[in-house]
Amino acid sequence: MAIIKQFDKRSGITYVYDSKSYYDKEKKCSRAKRTLIGKVDPDTGEIVPTDGRNKGARSKPKVSSPEIDKDKRILELEDENRQLKLQLSALKKELGRISNSRE
Repeated sequence: MAIIKQFDKRSGITYVYDSKSYYDKEKKCSRAKRTLIGKVDPDTGEIVPTDGRNKGARSKPKVSSPEIDKDKRILELEDENRQLKLQLSALKKELGRISNSRE
């Protein structure tokens, strides 16, 4: 039983495995069975446990995602845009009244 660290070039993540060696009688050589333990946190160097192959992401709903935050922000900006348009039209009316009263 040994701890193996393997770096994934595509994602830039270092994964940590528990490796158990055994002898394969059919192939007549030693083999290894690896079990995923977790991944290495690049900031602290600690091992963060994972459940493997993104199983948790499919079963657990996300509480807050960037898409939800974007949608909320879009609604806020649209509301602010409506308010500013109303203020602009009120100012245009006031400007029209002022220019008519000067003539």
